[in-house]
Amino acid sequence: MAKKPTKLTESSGSQDVTQFLRKVAESPPQSSSGRGRLIFAMDATASREPTWDKACAIQGQMFLETGALGGLEVKMVYYRGFGEFEAAPWASNSADLVRRMTRVYCLGGHTQIGKVLTNAIQETRKKKVNALVFVGDCIEEDVDDLCAKAGELGLLGVPAFLFQEGSEPSATRAFKQMAQLTNGAHCSFDASSAKQLRDLLSAVAIYAAGGRKALENFGRKAGGEVRLLASQLK
Repeated sequence: MAKKPTKLTESSGSQDVTQFLRKVAESPPQSSSGRGRLIFAMDATASREPTWDKACAIQGQMFLETGALGGLEVKMVYYRGFGEFEAAPWASNSADLVRRMTRVYCLGGHTQIGKVLTNAIQETRKKKVNALVFVGDCIEEDVDDLCAKAGELGLLGVPAFLFQEGSEPSATRAFKQMAQLTNGAHCSFDASSAKQLRDLLSAVAIYAAGGRKALENFGRKAGGEVRLLASQLK
């Protein structure tokens, strides 16, 4: 399917957010031993360029929120341009991760979500990955192939949390299927939901880093949607 530049809508769906939080709450928490491990993947193709700087600032907040926990390792992955796919080494310094993210810029090209899923499968076979977070706006690959990989990731116990920028219908259907196959969740975001997206991203990162207790503590501080999530986990 052809990719068209995405113009963000003016409002977000509270029902989508509620469903997203419920799915996060239902996902199994991390093991009590060792650091939480999270793969953070980004679509850095040209259609995301109009909102890229703002999105990077929001996404960076999720890492900073977990700094005090000291228990989260993050692997940043992104694709762009003509087959360019980058998977950084695992890192636990949130400031370094934010700097690395803000150095990425957008280039025109097709989606490579299959490579994201393959990388997550390979990494969790080496050592348990607690969650995959993906931020993108479109899908140009064979959905059946992607769902097969998502199913494999689900069998390995890795929930995928897919944040969709905008509301392209075909991508929405595919993202929802992939989330379901991994026991993860899908949520759309737009220009009016910056704080909401920041809190949701931070909630997933904190959940991967410290499990339910850490998320409950964060929920009391953040309030709103995240507090709702924390209450569902009790």
